[in-house]
Amino acid sequence: MKVISETNIGLTRAENQDRVCTAVINENTILAVVCDGMGGENAGGEASSKAAQIIFDRITKVFRSDFDTKSIRNLLISSVTTANSVIYDMALSSSELIGMGTTCVVALVTADTLYGINVGDSRLYLINHEIRQISKDHTVVMRMYENGEITKEELKSHPRRNYITKAVGVETHIEPDYFEIKLNENSAVLLCTDGLSNYCDETDIYNISKKYVPEEVPSQLIKLALKNGGNDNITVAYIK
Repeated sequence: MKVISETNIGLTRAENQDRVCTAVINENTILAVVCDGMGGENAGGEASSKAAQIIFDRITKVFRSDFDTKSIRNLLISSVTTANSVIYDMALSSSELIGMGTTCVVALVTADTLYGINVGDSRLYLINHEIRQISKDHTVVMRMYENGEITKEELKSHPRRNYITKAVGVETHIEPDYFEIKLNENSAVLLCTDGLSNYCDETDIYNISKKYVPEEVPSQLIKLALKNGGNDNITVAYIK
């Protein structure tokens, strides 16, 4: 098992507010954390940095190889809720940080299981003989789609597509989505910010993951996102 990650500022942003942390915890366990900050000035970068570090540190320090699925679930959820409380308090402490928040997507991958959690619109994909989005976008347009107000085709082009409905650090309490998926020996897991998913469709992601060796997948995806516009920070973590 291996994990490869890369982040890029994109073509138009003054700062990269994406953050990615990865670790090989042991020979059968890999962790990846991806966050995409939001907020004025440096607030978004502060939020994503703090969230990624808190979640990463808590999981790597607490996780044990004998944890059962309930213990893993509790660890992932408590890591995100802890980050939420810290960032929320930070925002209250400084006028410069008001409105700060961040998306978050986490994958803890063992030999046969993907344990995932997400808040916001950073995504978690499972790639086998096909590609499947595991996470659900917490966005205004996804809510509109579920309510039958827009079609699936309108999701990508709708003017409110970047409005998220849930973020780490914005409210006192957060309820992240949790996932548990069985894997096989050919499975790959990909985490990304919307700087990738807005500029590469699922077919692109699948084809590149099959065409290139794992070490090249993140960089090739970022190259394609830049070629297709690249108007946002772009971050990819790939577990194979």
